[in-house]
Amino acid sequence: MGFRYRIISIAFGAGLLCVPVAGSRAQTPPPTVHARIVPDSISIGDRFALEVEVEKDLVQVVDFPVYEQGKMSENLEVVQEFPVDTLGRDGRRITLRKRYLMTTFDEGMYGLGHFPVLYMGKNVVDTLFSADSLFLRVTTFDIDTTTQQIYDIKPPMRAPVKFGEFAGYLWAAFWALQVIIGGAYVLMRVLRNREKGQVHAVRKPTEPPHVTAIRELERLNGEKLWQNHRYKLYYTRLTDIVREYIEERFGVNAMEMTTEEIMDALCGRLETERSAAQLRRLLTTADYVKFAKYQPGVEDNEMSYNDAYYFVEDTKFAAPDPDEKPEAESAGTVEGGADA
Repeated sequence: MGFRYRIISIAFGAGLLCVPVAGSRAQTPPPTVHARIVPDSISIGDRFALEVEVEKDLVQVVDFPVYEQGKMSENLEVVQEFPVDTLGRDGRRITLRKRYLMTTFDEGMYGLGHFPVLYMGKNVVDTLFSADSLFLRVTTFDIDTTTQQIYDIKPPMRAPVKFGEFAGYLWAAFWALQVIIGGAYVLMRVLRNREKGQVHAVRKPTEPPHVTAIRELERLNGEKLWQNHRYKLYYTRLTDIVREYIEERFGVNAMEMTTEEIMDALCGRLETERSAAQLRRLLTTADYVKFAKYQPGVEDNEMSYNDAYYFVEDTKFAAPDPDEKPEAESAGTVEGGADA
């Protein structure tokens, strides 16, 4: 019939049967098998259930067939196999049930015979069969071709298109277009203002730029980065302090410029040649360290720090003399004294 048994479970059951049962004096009767088909008459393609019930002793081992490739026979297919259920227990007797969901697509009368169940008892391995023979009747539909006419499949009907079917999509597209236009307008305004150098939120410094730069330089010197061979980080921090000072002091976007671009932007704006030389030497040494893996010496590191420090000191805003009075106020005092 194209089925097999679970050998592992039978072997496990054999191990159990090898253990003698205390107090068993009378020989235990073999299990009884009952099988039925529900319903036993179907139409082509319908499903039916094959139910098998086995009543046995607790120590007896039985196993149900496993159908290979989902086929009980050439015409009968096993759709689903359910696990074994325990229907009841009476003392040492227990009733098990196994169900198979099946179908067929060929009409006729099928005699399935007596359903087999593998049984292993003490010193015996046998196949037990159900008491009743199984029969299945499969019917089909009778079609009188002389009175029934076969028609072609009708094509899909064309329904008129209504405005309400796509009005929602039109409104969604309209509002999406408005959002895109608005976003593009805002983006253009922002880019235009950036090109013109307009800053919406003006940051007012709380202290002169040279004060901030000197404080940051002293803090950097206290961290002792180059002394610990962290040259790249040291020169990056050192040049960032100077570049930020240049932005605040001269209004040059030094953070986004190269060394040559910074020198060109400050050309003619530095009061002394020494300041220009200090700045160029500092930025050039930093470029070698950051991009050419140059290993600076102690003199280079100290000179770079001094160049940054004295560049800030030489180019800072001149602080007004608190004792010096405005010219207009001095002139008015002199005239008043003359009149007196």
